[in-house]
Amino acid sequence: MQANSLFHLAFNVTDLDRARQFYGAVLGCKEGRSTDTWVDFDFYGHQLSLHLGAPFTTAYTGHVGDKLVPMPHFGLVLDLASWRRLSQNLLKHSQTFVLEPQVRFQGEPGEQWTMFFMDPFGNPIEIKAFAEQSSIYAR
Repeated sequence: MQANSLFHLAFNVTDLDRARQFYGAVLGCKEGRSTDTWVDFDFYGHQLSLHLGAPFTTAYTGHVGDKLVPMPHFGLVLDLASWRRLSQNLLKHSQTFVLEPQVRFQGEPGEQWTMFFMDPFGNPIEIKAFAEQSSIYAR
């Protein structure tokens, strides 16, 4: 697989101004093109297209340790310094978390820092970081 591929994800939100506030000011994403019905964001090098409409239907069916998280969800794997900056910014903005920023599998293959939260429209987002990028797929 080509490691430098970018993803594009289009999904619905109910208010573009609230989306601009959250994805722009809170998550730090740069706004791209837009119309009256959608807006693009640079999501850490990937393209999100937020369209007016009904958000994802989700259910808490994903097992993460002893917690259930919403499915489906999307997210990113950041370097640890960027993950820490983003987690601090989310805490500064009083973000509510499904899973608070934490380290999981400490000392094991796949050791990761993770946080899980919802955007203002109920779209679930998980952001991870690994001490070593090479351990992303470790067993």
